[in-house]
Amino acid sequence: MFEPSPEEVFEPAPEEIGARIDAERRRGRGAVTNASGRYETEVRVAVDDGWDSLDDLPPLKTEVQVEKPKRIITRNQSPDISFDRSINPYRGCEHGCVYCFARPTHAYMGLSPGLDFETKLFVKPNAAAMLERELGEPGYQCRTIAIGTNTDPYQPIEKTHRIMREVLEVLERTNHPVAIVTKSHLVTRDKDILGRMGAKGLAKVALSVTTLDGRLARAMEPRAASPRRRLDAIRELSEAGVPTAVMVAPIIPALTDHEIERILDAAQAAGAREAGYVLLRLPLEVSELFRQWLLVNRPDSYRHVMSLIRAMRDGKDYDSTWGKRMRGAGPYAWQIARRFELQVKKLGLQKGGRTRLRADLFEPPVGRGVQLSLF
Repeated sequence: MFEPSPEEVFEPAPEEIGARIDAERRRGRGAVTNASGRYETEVRVAVDDGWDSLDDLPPLKTEVQVEKPKRIITRNQSPDISFDRSINPYRGCEHGCVYCFARPTHAYMGLSPGLDFETKLFVKPNAAAMLERELGEPGYQCRTIAIGTNTDPYQPIEKTHRIMREVLEVLERTNHPVAIVTKSHLVTRDKDILGRMGAKGLAKVALSVTTLDGRLARAMEPRAASPRRRLDAIRELSEAGVPTAVMVAPIIPALTDHEIERILDAAQAAGAREAGYVLLRLPLEVSELFRQWLLVNRPDSYRHVMSLIRAMRDGKDYDSTWGKRMRGAGPYAWQIARRFELQVKKLGLQKGGRTRLRADLFEPPVGRGVQLSLF
């Protein structure tokens, strides 16, 4: 309905695919390239020497390293999000969602936001102990901690490391509110803790559902739970007494936006009480990675998708302006917002962020390295 003028249409160029990694090596991964991070002084590209040397390279494997941050609670002052603190038990994410806005953070580690982001992961084994110490610091003021804001806390390596489980045990012990966003069915493993916290008004969980098309989800989010499993997670958590929400995120124009109503219908039927959405964001390296993915997986949709994205981002791939980055601007963005609002109202769902968690039950931890009070 809201097509840009011909001069606004972006014409794809073959070179945009860049140094593409062989499909067999990257099987089960989201990105198709692994370009060096933006802070690197050298660019490394695998080149066939004429002796079919690239054919001998093994498939990409997930590597896990230990990270020891000085603090575990991260603060932010962003005016367009509902929380001011968060925890990320991991850095990088094996789910491999090609559109993930957190990919550029891997450049801080001297790694690629491409395939490195989903194959070279960092684990923070002391997260729970650090959290307990920080919650016990003098002057700490309790507010909801968000988890799952940068990488998924229930990605596959959580099965082994169980850091999220340990973090939840600290939060339950101190009656501290927590809001979780995930794409993984693994969250249901912790429904015992989340159910008890939910009964006190201390926990809520949002499942991110991008599409109900299993084939498309497998291509865009190769190691995340299938859409059906995410809906199953909503159902299990709801039955366990956990307030649940669905995040229709990200909404990708001309690719997934036609599913807004269906996703909301399915989530509400599964037990979701709340709903939110985020328009596709393409900051920094994510723009190139997503365009490469489109050229490889949806070449016939490339021009249409990118033209609509730019129509909602003031002619650019991304606009980081507060208030616009999550929702976009212009007629097409307006249409998406109205469709979402009408369906949410029809289904009796609350808009995202409306469910407030309690902070008045918080009990600062004592012992275990936490400074004791003199009174």
